[in-house]
Amino acid sequence: MKKLFFRETTYVSNQDTQEKVFEEVYLDLLNKQLVTEDFLGNLLERERNYPTGLDLSPVSEGLPDIAIPHTESEYVKTTRIIPIKLNKEITFHNMISPSEQLSARFLFMILNENGEAQAGMLADIMDFINSVDKAELCAFFKLEETEAIYQFLEEHFNMEISA
Repeated sequence: MKKLFFRETTYVSNQDTQEKVFEEVYLDLLNKQLVTEDFLGNLLERERNYPTGLDLSPVSEGLPDIAIPHTESEYVKTTRIIPIKLNKEITFHNMISPSEQLSARFLFMILNENGEAQAGMLADIMDFINSVDKAELCAFFKLEETEAIYQFLEEHFNMEISA
């Protein structure tokens, strides 16, 4: 079982645009040597061309919209999922119908150094959202402390990644 969440890369952001949140997290990831210098530009470009917003209302009415931003493997030096709680709603375009806009309150940013696992990681995030008790999941998305967010994910996100 590969560890995907780390205390030091769990974030709560007060930024109010995609660009600002991405830059805030990027600077820390770069400082920790987990991404390359080209990561931010590529992440922003990819989000413009292939939006990652997800409407979670079909799963349960009380859930916020989320986004799962990611980029190509060559810009990252690790494989992990970066949870980012947004204190302000941020507009993302819908992954399934890109002309629609969503107001995301939480991001699961995927860092994936072996490209072929990307779809699997996306599926694992969806499995997590679909399998956790809906009341617990609603409470999770309201958490405001990085430690509490990290602990919840450690307890509830049981996934196997073939290394």
